[in-house]
Amino acid sequence: MRYYAVIDTNVLVSSLLTKNPNSATVKILYAIVNGDIVPLYNHEIYAEYEEVLRRAKFPFCEDRIQGILRLIRQYGITVTPSPTGEMLTDPDDLVFYEIVMEKREDDAFLVTGNKKHFPEREFIVTPAEMMTIIEGE
Repeated sequence: MRYYAVIDTNVLVSSLLTKNPNSATVKILYAIVNGDIVPLYNHEIYAEYEEVLRRAKFPFCEDRIQGILRLIRQYGITVTPSPTGEMLTDPDDLVFYEIVMEKREDDAFLVTGNKKHFPEREFIVTPAEMMTIIEGE
C-alpha cells in the first residue's frame, strides 16, 4: 500500500545525523524510495528543507543534502494547502499541518519527531509509528 505523508524537517535531519542504518528515520527514506511513502510538500516546505539541511551546525556534505532534496522532488508531489484556522505553538509548523489536512481525504499522515508541536491527531505520527503502520499492513 502507498501512504501520503508530509515529512517534517526534523525527520530528514535525524536521518542524516544517525549512525544507525536501521533507525526509523532512515527507514522513512527507504520507504520513499520503495514507493511506500509519497512525500507531500510545497515550495515553503522545500525551502525549509534546503535552509535547515545547510545550516552550519550540521555536518552534512552537499552530496547528501542534494540526495535528500532529489528524493523529495523525484518521489513527492506538491500540494497547495488551504488555511485551516489552526493555531500552533510554532507558526513555522503550520504549513506542514495545512498540507496534511489538504490531503486527509487520501488518508495522509504527518511524520514528525516533535508530535507535541502539533494537535493530538491519529494521523500525526513519529517515524517509528509510521513504519509500524507500513510494516503492519
